[in-house]
Amino acid sequence: MGTLRNELGFTLLDNLLALVILSVVLLGLVGLATTVITGNAISKSRTIGLTLVQDKIEDTRRSGYNYALTGNQTVAEPYGFISVYPLFRRVTVTQVNTPGLGMQTVTVTVYWSEDAHSATLSTLLAR
Repeated sequence: MGTLRNELGFTLLDNLLALVILSVVLLGLVGLATTVITGNAISKSRTIGLTLVQDKIEDTRRSGYNYALTGNQTVAEPYGFISVYPLFRRVTVTQVNTPGLGMQTVTVTVYWSEDAHSATLSTLLAR
């Protein structure tokens, strides 16, 4: 009779190979998680920017045509001015008699990430 061989365990090579495969998979997951987190932060900033633009446009529409405005006007709200969102700045430009007589074009732009990104909307007001 021959000797019986016990093959219930794993060799060192098996363990190292499993460790390498596990490491590659985990590094891929960490990269994916980082990409997802960055994408979420960008989406959050874009959503806040668009919301700030839309809020100002709606305020302008509620106020209506500005009869006191005789020339073009620019109102800048610097970084830190919007109390809840200090990392955003907003510029509102009102152009008188544009595109026609008795009309005003109001353009609102919000900037963030030190002006690397922006969102802009415009509206027309008439007498």
